[in-house]
Amino acid sequence: MEENKLLVSEEMYISCGAEIGTQQKTAHMKPFIAKVRSDGLYLINISETDKRIRTAAKLLAKYDAEKVMVAAVRHYARKPITMLAEACRFIAQPGRFLPGTLTNPLCGNYHEIDVLIVNDPIGDKQAMSEAIKIGVPIVALCDTNNETKYVDLVIPVNNKGRKSLALTYWLLAREILKARREIKSDEEFKYTVEDFEAEL
Repeated sequence: MEENKLLVSEEMYISCGAEIGTQQKTAHMKPFIAKVRSDGLYLINISETDKRIRTAAKLLAKYDAEKVMVAAVRHYARKPITMLAEACRFIAQPGRFLPGTLTNPLCGNYHEIDVLIVNDPIGDKQAMSEAIKIGVPIVALCDTNNETKYVDLVIPVNNKGRKSLALTYWLLAREILKARREIKSDEEFKYTVEDFEAEL
């Protein structure tokens, strides 16, 4: 794959640690793994990550923005999902996902949605189970240790690292706005990757 075909350079993906997986791999994630390092860490295939970010952006751009929810319990994902929601006018659910958010109209935090984005199928299992119950599609960032049984669109990427999360959500936001024709070029995107990065 030539470098100019990637959304950002391979170096940028690598410097943000987007390809760094875990020491576990599931059968579901096997197709997205490039190799295993000598220390036992599985590495994700960056061209697959890149391809799936594009696919997810095109898919998400088709939905009404106010019917898209993005959820993340993980601390380092809270700022990037909030920034994605701000850029694309989605609903952000950073932190603990309140039971009933998607299933109980009497719940103070209730939302009717058409699609759910989760940062990690393991940590965000409450959001996942509610989305499954109401039958909406799920887009998920999945690391090498994730099961993807209920995920409709997998984005294979390091879903734990601060820089990897910032880059992934920044790219998603940029590509969604391009797919919606709200911006014409990468240069028109007014945010930087750093804007999406959680504080240490």
